[in-house]
Amino acid sequence: MTTTNRVWRLRKRPVGELTDDVLSLEEEAIPEPGEGECLFRLNYLSLDPTNRIWMSDMDQYMPPVELGAPMRGVVCGTVVKSRNPAIKEGDIVSGLGEWADYQIGRAGFVNPLGDTGGVPVVDAFGTFAVVGPTAYFGLVDLGEPKAGETVVVSAAAGAVGSIVGQIAKIKGCRAVGLAGSDDKCRWITEELGFDAAINYKTEDVPAALKRACPDGIDIYFDNVGGDILDACLKQMNFKGRVPTCGLISQYNATGAVPGPKNYDMILMQRLKVQGFIVLDYADRYPEAIGALAGWMAEGKLKVRQDVVDGLENALQTLKKLYTGANTGKLMIRVEDV
Repeated sequence: MTTTNRVWRLRKRPVGELTDDVLSLEEEAIPEPGEGECLFRLNYLSLDPTNRIWMSDMDQYMPPVELGAPMRGVVCGTVVKSRNPAIKEGDIVSGLGEWADYQIGRAGFVNPLGDTGGVPVVDAFGTFAVVGPTAYFGLVDLGEPKAGETVVVSAAAGAVGSIVGQIAKIKGCRAVGLAGSDDKCRWITEELGFDAAINYKTEDVPAALKRACPDGIDIYFDNVGGDILDACLKQMNFKGRVPTCGLISQYNATGAVPGPKNYDMILMQRLKVQGFIVLDYADRYPEAIGALAGWMAEGKLKVRQDVVDGLENALQTLKKLYTGANTGKLMIRVEDV
């Protein structure tokens, strides 16, 4: 084991698009675990839209990362030392950690990944840690899909959206996805089984939605907010549902963001609009993981990991999320397991 540790630390609050001086990569001593803790080596770092929220000092669902502190992230790693009787050297752990080669795993923040049932660790972590449960609970619990209904999902070629559309099909629904390129649209229809796809960068979204959803929209799974939310609100059916997962269209905004122009449709169509964070369902993770793993084993659910090598590339790679340059789950690989 090396004697130095690379750690990304937050140096300034981002304003607008992420800049290279927001984080700095430092070389430091490797920490020692205390009683009840473990030390693990990073294998995979999940890159998620919420990273941008954690960097800011906006009102959010957990305390923001403090200036000078290690950047927070969802991680997967191999234990090299342990003072926790529930975790032993060599265990693969995952949970909430840091952008660092070596880091302390604290009780309640990281746990053994456990048996992945034959699924490669990179796929199990990429699917089960955050995005799979997010898609599952957002659609199944809040969307309450019924066979024959129409489900529309934005950022449909992204990590969460691509799974939402496939679960919609498993539940017997019509799945329509919005994505930012023709290649992504082909991927979600030809490989993932979506019924229709809309390139929101080149098509008239309201008109395309009318063509793709001739019977209206029953569930809109919102990952982006903004103009796409407005277009979908206008075409929602009576008592439609809008699980609100993300607002990526406005994370880099530098001023106040206007609310939906079609807000009145919430009243007129008696819509249920509900925001959620996957941590709300932490105690039910086994339910989601069991369902997702079963569908994967049956070939009903396909996942794609967009993996970039090297912790040093984390900041530049994160920027891909806000330009739509990724396809599938975006993560950094430090060392395969």
